Amino acid sequence: MTQERHISVWGNCLNFIQQNIDPKQFNLWFRPIKPVSLVESTLTVEVPSEFFREYLEGAYLDLLRASLKKELGTAARLVYVVTPVQRQQPLKYPASHGNEPVNRPVSIETYARGGQPGPFVFPGIQRVQINPQLNPVYCFENLIVGECNKMGFTAGESISAAPGKTAFNPLFLFGGPGLGKTHLAQAIGIAIKKRYPELVVLYVPANRFKIQYMDATNVRNKLTDFLAFYMKIDVLIVDDIQDLQSPGCQNAFFNIFNHLHQSGKQLIFTSDRPSVELENFEERLVSRLKWGLSVELQKPDFQTRLQMLRARAFREGVQLNDDVLHFLATRIKSNFRELEGALISLIANATLAHREITVELAESITEKIVGEEHNDVTIDKVQKVVCDYFNITRDDLLSKTRKRQIVQARQIAMYMSRNLINCSLSTIGAEIGGKDHATVLHACTTVGDLMSTDKTFRQYVADIEKMLVPVRR
Repeated sequence: MTQERHISVWGNCLNFIQQNIDPKQFNLWFRPIKPVSLVESTLTVEVPSEFFREYLEGAYLDLLRASLKKELGTAARLVYVVTPVQRQQPLKYPASHGNEPVNRPVSIETYARGGQPGPFVFPGIQRVQINPQLNPVYCFENLIVGECNKMGFTAGESISAAPGKTAFNPLFLFGGPGLGKTHLAQAIGIAIKKRYPELVVLYVPANRFKIQYMDATNVRNKLTDFLAFYMKIDVLIVDDIQDLQSPGCQNAFFNIFNHLHQSGKQLIFTSDRPSVELENFEERLVSRLKWGLSVELQKPDFQTRLQMLRARAFREGVQLNDDVLHFLATRIKSNFRELEGALISLIANATLAHREITVELAESITEKIVGEEHNDVTIDKVQKVVCDYFNITRDDLLSKTRKRQIVQARQIAMYMSRNLINCSLSTIGAEIGGKDHATVLHACTTVGDLMSTDKTFRQYVADIEKMLVPVRR
């Protein structure tokens, strides 16, 4: 009976855990655990792999602690042993598609029976090919450097020279759409591959990571394979990390982040907002995103826009006169993507219609593409329009009064500033009454909710938006 006590104790723990966890997660993470022994208040259990143990402790430590305390008292301890490598199942990694640049096959050593394997050794796999998913067009040579991205470029060069060994780990790049975050992040990965071809580099959009995680959780015993795959990466680049909002997915990513960072691997992330403004993100994950270097990519200035146009026209084999280039650089100020799109549209229209590329043609093309831009909208202009609309003074708007009309006007000003101007929540808050980013975020959420339920309020917002941004032709 004494020898079987560890089985009954663990069985009681499982009953307690099962009542406090989703059935699918219970079957995935607790069914595979086997009780080994119980000595006084120390219960030893066997888990399938070291990855399994790390994830278990990261996600369910409090639940394990509560169940053991209930069965064995406050002195309870849990000890893990990992299933011998000879009994583990082979891992399956995502297939390679052979795109350039290419990672070298990863060799994984196997141990003879009776040997002592490390925690990341898996049987049955000799060489694994991992597609880095890097676009060779997004290299440093094609990146236009200006004051808007100089700091990010300099940090990227340092990282590519010594990945994982600089203070810039993780590197967090943020800014509005079309400012070159993806280009810069991939350029770092490409440069690392050129300098260190033996390193495993992977670029993955956050949405794809989330889909892979969901697929892994829906297939039995595949989540550990998912974690094992990502923990083999030397340089992990995650694009648009603001899309990583699923709690379960964040928990998996948290464990991957910890393992890679502690192993000296390089982490690079991009986002459309600062880490402090990420919505529905766990605090522990946000704190890790702040760990290294955060760089904001700004809107390009005139000279940078002009340089970008010349470089892209050269790549397309087209010679444009300076008047056309200056017009485009002056007309489109928001981001590189719109600027590049306007140039390609101009070249295509001129080629297909057999017309000369002139300023007049450029004007007609850009008018159809960008129309009236939001770039002329400033926080000061938003404040003025809102005050005129509600017939209040700017001092009223910036005051701390809680009068309903003033509060709504202030919230609409914050909402309009966020939607029409490419600046951070902290900047908006500082300009509108010295509020912090959380207050601005709350105001934007409140306006969105009221617009969906209150027709009168929705009309207020629509009227003010028309005053700020005339209807495009």
